[in-house]
Amino acid sequence: MNWQTLSCLIGAAMTYLSVNAYADDAKPGHQVRQTTTVTVEREGQPVKVEMDYWLYLPQKDTAESDQTLPMMLFLHGAGERGDDLDVVKKHGPPKLVAERPKFRFILISPQCPKDDRWHTDELAKLVEHVANTQHVDKKRMYVTGLSMGGSGTWSLLASYPGTFAAGIPICGRGDLATVDMLVKTPIWAVVGGKDRPELVAGNEAIVEALKKAGGTIKFTLYPDAGHDSWTETYNNPEYFTWLLSNKLP
Repeated sequence: MNWQTLSCLIGAAMTYLSVNAYADDAKPGHQVRQTTTVTVEREGQPVKVEMDYWLYLPQKDTAESDQTLPMMLFLHGAGERGDDLDVVKKHGPPKLVAERPKFRFILISPQCPKDDRWHTDELAKLVEHVANTQHVDKKRMYVTGLSMGGSGTWSLLASYPGTFAAGIPICGRGDLATVDMLVKTPIWAVVGGKDRPELVAGNEAIVEALKKAGGTIKFTLYPDAGHDSWTETYNNPEYFTWLLSNKLP
């Protein structure tokens, strides 16, 4: 066997191993680190963006291999930005999956880089990637987030209407100018009564605008909560049950 043939065989073997290592990492009942590169457009030019995220697959007794499953995208707040993916587990669903072995969603929890904000085009590409590589029910995809992630949830729902079956933005900022894009998506907005007055007022305003526009909108104001209105929300199974009650036609 000559060196050229041997090199080809080694290269093929390495490709096989790398592909399978990626696939083997995603094990039911576990939350594993993943990285994918998405291509988005910036100023008319294609740009590649590497995204790190946690991927959780429900346990096998919940998720048989021949059935599709609901998927949830979780967007963290500004305090969890950076390059330490473990920090993303500090709050919300990526924290809960360790405590709730029967968590019913395929969960994606990406990390936003330091000093950056959530970009809806990048998030949409990530959702598309996972939806096409896992057993995802594309009629039951949901998004939720807190603080900066709550704002990201509002933006993502407005930017990609018809993609998500429902969303739960928590203590985030919605844009009144996007009401027409949000009106067909069921939304449950949450905020703490002792949060910043302008944030509370902003949530009340967009909820009222969606009601007037005929949207499917629920609103919870925790009177004694400050900015942390997410702990009580994510600890309440009712929110997850409500998500699952919504499905795209």
